[in-house]
Amino acid sequence: TMTWQSFMNNSGGKTVSDEERYEKALSFATQKHKGQYRVGGAEYITHPMAVAEIVREKGKNIDCQIAALFHDLLEDTDATESEIFKFGNEEILKAVKLLTKQKGYDMAEYVAGIRQNEMAFAVKAADRLHNLRCALVTDTEFKRKYIFETVDWYLNFSPEIPKAVKKLAESLDTPLAELPFLYEPIETWILK
Repeated sequence: TMTWQSFMNNSGGKTVSDEERYEKALSFATQKHKGQYRVGGAEYITHPMAVAEIVREKGKNIDCQIAALFHDLLEDTDATESEIFKFGNEEILKAVKLLTKQKGYDMAEYVAGIRQNEMAFAVKAADRLHNLRCALVTDTEFKRKYIFETVDWYLNFSPEIPKAVKKLAESLDTPLAELPFLYEPIETWILK
């Protein structure tokens, strides 16, 4: 439901366009991730931007795109919940909180929470997909760990994830004996 306050949106009564909201959110996230880099050396903000692009391509709305831009803010920066609420809204904040791993978190509870929230689920699927694609530049140990974690928890989050896992598994010098199905055609995989 549209509240009068959200209609006003701190803009003197003018509704703010999706583009403006996205630009403001991007500039906030860029500022907060400043000085952080990805394994391959790229500025960290390139990752949330790529995740937002993936959810946009999936036809998700501007809120979901902003949640994607914000998905690592609580975990990896000094951004606050009230800032995320200000640049986003209640739904975005809820999704970002679900995507944030708390200290001593339980993986099953973490994933279950995400599965119950459509926005968090869409962002996590895109996040995992982008990370799998980027993991081609990481060392063997990281690749192995990431493949196992994906197979255990995220394989059915999107149709692209099995393909990306397969590609990552095929990039290892030594095949993963524990997961022989990864080297078979995806159609033959039995997805839980």
